[in-house]
Amino acid sequence: MFNAIVSAGTLGTALDSVSVLVEECKIHLNDDGIAIRAVDPANVGMVDLTLSEAAFESYEADGGVIGVNLSRLQDIAGMAGSDDLVHLELDEETRKLHISIDGLEYTLALIDPDSIRQEPDIPDLDLPATIVLEGRDVDRAVTAADMVSDHIALGVNEDAEQFYVDAEGDTDDVHFELDRDDLIDLTVGPAHSLYSLDYLKDMNKAIPSDAEVTLDLGEEFPVKFHFDIAEAEGSVTFMLAPRIQSD
Repeated sequence: MFNAIVSAGTLGTALDSVSVLVEECKIHLNDDGIAIRAVDPANVGMVDLTLSEAAFESYEADGGVIGVNLSRLQDIAGMAGSDDLVHLELDEETRKLHISIDGLEYTLALIDPDSIRQEPDIPDLDLPATIVLEGRDVDRAVTAADMVSDHIALGVNEDAEQFYVDAEGDTDDVHFELDRDDLIDLTVGPAHSLYSLDYLKDMNKAIPSDAEVTLDLGEEFPVKFHFDIAEAEGSVTFMLAPRIQSD
């Protein structure tokens, strides 16, 4: 059983956070909210999303998993204004999702969850450096790096207590740094890793500019990005594997 009402803006934000990495996913309809965990086909980028019951206008579910085509569900949600309410109801017999938006009725055929790529185990990494910054600063760094390169280095200068971003192209380089005073918070530790900029650009699309973003970093370790959505009633964690640099 699943019957819920949610604002189109909240639903769209949640779907956008997952669709930057995968085209289809499993949605866990837990009794206290929904959960989505997915990894891209190359096993480089992962997403872990939760949206609590409190993020919905109304919510009823008793467990279970459905498989959805994200772009089709996004298209439907995109027909509504951000403040419009979306009514979602699962038909247990037909295994279809009935969606109602301000007089519009849509029936979405679901995907067999067993046919969708297996969900990843998100490793519990104890990374030495933590940086808390605004989403707009993540966007500035990614945009600047994209002008010169297809990869990006994230790191911490322990002596200067700075978070830095480096991108090296064939002819031009970019260096971007934020001092402790420019950051919301900083835990200094040994951290420097190189990442694919294409993945980071996709993840950046889902990070609100006014979000408080927490980065966990190490040396040649995956980076974790955490931020809240839906007025802190939901959360998103992205993990991106590093490009290992040979000596």
